[in-house]
Amino acid sequence: MGAKTLHITNGDSLTDRIKELKLVKGDFFTWREMLCEGPTIIKVETEESIKIREKFLKKYYRIGSSDYQEKFVSQLQKIDTLSQYNEIVLWFEYDLFCHINMIAAISLLLRKGINDTPVYLVCSGRIEHEKKMFGLCDLSEAQLRNHYKNKILLTNDDLELASHIWTLYCESKPQKLAGQIKKHSSFEYLSICLRAHLQRFPNMLTGLNVLEHNILEMIDNYQIKNIKQLMGYTLEYQGYYGYGDMQMKRVLARLFQFLDQTKDRLQLSERGKLALKQEKNFYNTQILDWHYGGVKKYDFLYNNDTHTLLKL
Repeated sequence: MGAKTLHITNGDSLTDRIKELKLVKGDFFTWREMLCEGPTIIKVETEESIKIREKFLKKYYRIGSSDYQEKFVSQLQKIDTLSQYNEIVLWFEYDLFCHINMIAAISLLLRKGINDTPVYLVCSGRIEHEKKMFGLCDLSEAQLRNHYKNKILLTNDDLELASHIWTLYCESKPQKLAGQIKKHSSFEYLSICLRAHLQRFPNMLTGLNVLEHNILEMIDNYQIKNIKQLMGYTLEYQGYYGYGDMQMKRVLARLFQFLDQTKDRLQLSERGKLALKQEKNFYNTQILDWHYGGVKKYDFLYNNDTHTLLKL
């Protein structure tokens, strides 16, 4: 029996592109989840986790149970017989969205028992002589082939670190994640993503998180005509979050009280100006039953000076 590879990719677009280019051989597990949002538990393959995720996705994103079963749960059976694979290749990008999915996938692989099977990572991000960050699907064919050629062999320490961070993400003390930011590993963007995650909690001075504050700043600094144009800006300049249209629509919908639409442009309302200047705290108007992993977003406050979380 010849060598066989399992490729775990970050989505359909990448899976389709890899197949179209005939870049690699092997089986594909397309990871169709967004574990960076909503409640999670450590064992994503269990019935308990599946029910939790189905409930969340249906309530907030109108993704039905049958859709989730077809798109994600059906993929899980592909790793029930890991012993048939000689290597596993993870294809994930530089952002928080991808990294949370990636560490969950690694945790799952370790539970299933990969033994001595080598695990590689193909991760995009910075490209030499380029200012912007690149997703895997943004790469040219030559660049994608080069990324695969230079894939990183993950050590046991790397795998254990990723699994440990996933466990912390699913637990009730996100403050512990701060202690992982300076850990050395083969994951070039992991530290940045962990800091970005902590900054998703509301700022103790305004009740808005870093992304929400940056969006208000964007509106104040640029001639943005309407919500549609704002959506384009926020998707392009969101930094390390990796949100798509669905997630960003939810972010923007929570900011309407801070915006005024005039005939010519979108501008800040009086509340928006106060929030941007950090002259008033809007925590009480923003509070929502929203989960990040094992905790509720509004049960913690982020201190921008110390980069730490305060439990309420």
